[in-house]
Amino acid sequence: MQGPPQFGSAFLLAQLGAHATQRFAERVADLGLTPPQTGLLRAIARRPGESQQALAAELGTPPTRLVALVDGLEQQGLIERRRNPQDRRLYAVFLSDKGQETMAELAKAAAAHEDEMMAALSTEERSVLRDLLGRVADDRGLTPGIHPGYRG
Repeated sequence: MQGPPQFGSAFLLAQLGAHATQRFAERVADLGLTPPQTGLLRAIARRPGESQQALAAELGTPPTRLVALVDGLEQQGLIERRRNPQDRRLYAVFLSDKGQETMAELAKAAAAHEDEMMAALSTEERSVLRDLLGRVADDRGLTPGIHPGYRG
């Protein structure tokens, strides 16, 4: 008699990744955002005043897709585009006051998401898992803090 089928680590990562992505999308939807908008806000918060072109390159997304994301965030009053004083053809992108407040709410949502997803692990186990996954991501050439869903 055989036991239950064993699944590999890559399958479990994919399964958990899909679940985590869905749950995170639900959390940020409560804030009126999509996951790509959330990632862009985080990038702008990390590097205020970057051009749209630089943000597109950092995120690995086509510039036309980034423009649509920037337009949506600007319409919500979360970011501001300003002419770049060094190159008037470029816009520098900044968080607005409302965007700063939204980032604080996103930090709370991200912490709650982390706690929910890692509830089965101790603090030490969480740290070990984070280190191991970081090594795997680094080996695969993934950029820290940038979700691969931006590509393409």
